[in-house]
Amino acid sequence: MLENPVWAALSGPQACFAEASGDAARYQPEFSPFAALSDPDDPAAWRDLATLTDRALLTGPSITPLEGWETVGGTTGAQMAGHGMTGVPDEEAVVLTETDVPEILDLIERAQPGPFGKRTVELGRYLGIRHEGRLIAMAGERFQLPGWTEVSAVCTDPDFRGRGLGARLTMAVAAAILERGDLPFLHVSAENLGAIRLYERLGFQVDHEVVFAAVRRSLA
Repeated sequence: MLENPVWAALSGPQACFAEASGDAARYQPEFSPFAALSDPDDPAAWRDLATLTDRALLTGPSITPLEGWETVGGTTGAQMAGHGMTGVPDEEAVVLTETDVPEILDLIERAQPGPFGKRTVELGRYLGIRHEGRLIAMAGERFQLPGWTEVSAVCTDPDFRGRGLGARLTMAVAAAILERGDLPFLHVSAENLGAIRLYERLGFQVDHEVVFAAVRRSLA
């Protein structure tokens, strides 16, 4: 299931956020650019995706577009799972809601943790830390699949990095996930060795390599 987490989420606990067609599904665009196929090796699934969108962001151990689609960008990452870890609540962390979206998007722009839409905050529980009223760090829950929840959007304002805020929020988000009986997992760039070492110290372990592929329908 973790090898195809977006499909597991959109065909399961987060189906309410999905637009689906046969063996393809995507998040409604205001929530996330991610889409998924039940089987990336099935040409029919790619045809189903074409009925939903001309462009998509896919993830999995490998993504090879079939006829009618092409890769236009992407990167390699690592999926890390929190088997046996324990989270730590943070008294300074506050729950972020729809009213905080302008500040969240401003922080996302400064910190660049990855895709984040106007309604991404509604996918799960997001926590933030403020300094003198200003949102300076955040983390939250994105993909939710049976038994697992992804820790995502871990980011800190560049002016406040090096203080352990991201680690604190990661552990606080993980604590809430564990409390309700799920296990946490996350994705990180394969090139970001510092982040991988940090997450390992927090109790995450590399599960497998993943690819994030931006695809579009071929013009030919």
